[in-house]
Amino acid sequence: MMPRAGNHPARAEIYCNEESYPEIMAGKSRRTVRHPAGPASPAAAKNDKGGKAMRMTAYGDPEASTVLVQMADDHDLEGIGSEIAEIRRLTDRPFALLAFRVESWNHDLSPWKAPAVFGNEPFGDGAADTLAEALRRCADREKKYIIGGYSLAGLFALWAAYQTDAFAAAAAASPSVWFPGFAEYITARRPYAGSVYLSLGDREERTRNPVMSAVGDRIREIHELLRGQGVNTVLEWNPGNHFRDADLRTARAFAWAMRQ
Repeated sequence: MMPRAGNHPARAEIYCNEESYPEIMAGKSRRTVRHPAGPASPAAAKNDKGGKAMRMTAYGDPEASTVLVQMADDHDLEGIGSEIAEIRRLTDRPFALLAFRVESWNHDLSPWKAPAVFGNEPFGDGAADTLAEALRRCADREKKYIIGGYSLAGLFALWAAYQTDAFAAAAAASPSVWFPGFAEYITARRPYAGSVYLSLGDREERTRNPVMSAVGDRIREIHELLRGQGVNTVLEWNPGNHFRDADLRTARAFAWAMRQ
């Protein structure tokens, strides 16, 4: 897993965990993945009985009609308080945030297998299972769900927007769109989500890694593709490299999506 930095600790109230999550937000009418996940992905996500269990913590207002969905690791969770505070600074709209703790970053968030790009850990194909687990908590059709995340979780959010109509918007902050085969995968597809936020640090493409250095070109191409398809989208450039202000960048992504 690629290390990340830049979070600013702050407190965030927790209104429930995965055991006490209100049933009203995990109702009977469940959304499903609409089409295959992509090359080398499982043919179908596991169902509730055979699926993976992820630890989920909910923050914010349990009665809010807007629900933010975020895949996170321990580093993200350390900065979740400042992320929530920044979202509230940027918008006065009430919201709940569901943070799913990812156990294996490179496996659980990757849509298909790919060789290692940094370090020695290759990428798995666990995204379909991860999405299926998240969708179990996104079944109330009276609510507006927005999926978002940072880095590989940002790529996952963007990929998820092409799999299901459960999400009104995708908030992809510094997404790993250098991921092998991803740009080609979405070229002939249109996202189900009506709005897509993209961002990147203005120094992220200045890396010696030949795969990751293409991130700037890839995100520009994806933005232009979405614009050409008539999708409501924006590409925001943030100062700094990939490790700067992950919590604040994620907050800006969610806040933009909430306003759409």
